[in-house]
Amino acid sequence: MSKPVKILPHYTYDDWIHWEGQWELIDGIPHAMRPMPVPKHQRIANAVGGEFYLALKHCKKCQAFQAIDYKIEDDIIVQPDLLIVCADINKKYLDFAPDLVVEISSPSTALKDRHSKFTIYEQQQIKYYLIVNPDKEEVEVYSIEDGAYQLKQTGKCFTFKFFFQDNCVATVDFGEIW
Repeated sequence: MSKPVKILPHYTYDDWIHWEGQWELIDGIPHAMRPMPVPKHQRIANAVGGEFYLALKHCKKCQAFQAIDYKIEDDIIVQPDLLIVCADINKKYLDFAPDLVVEISSPSTALKDRHSKFTIYEQQQIKYYLIVNPDKEEVEVYSIEDGAYQLKQTGKCFTFKFFFQDNCVATVDFGEIW
């Protein structure tokens, strides 16, 4: 006797905009963004955002944003913890690939950050993807090379130089975020 087929609902942006609370939508499947991040997560998010803000002060085009809605497709809407965008955002959400995304991982998001989002961001050819692990106090910096992410550096205390559009360079000291 065969197992019955499970049928999952498939949601889109038109459904998502009516939901209360914070949700991500990956391949039409909702992912609750609750509970709110713990204080350590928020402190690290602020520190990473601050480092990029200071590093990008001289850049006219590139800006650091805390979590905003990034609509990739009608059934894929994510909210990275931090984004660097080097273009104008003209809608209530980002609808084009940012230049960098940061996910601050937790036990409840680690699998999604390392697999689903990793694949999505790689397919979108987002130049840099950073995964921050607060428990290990470790940052992984991935960069797109030949269409795929390559791990460029990992550790707790290191400085990394990010190259963005219009000769914009951001040098970030990750030792300052802990």
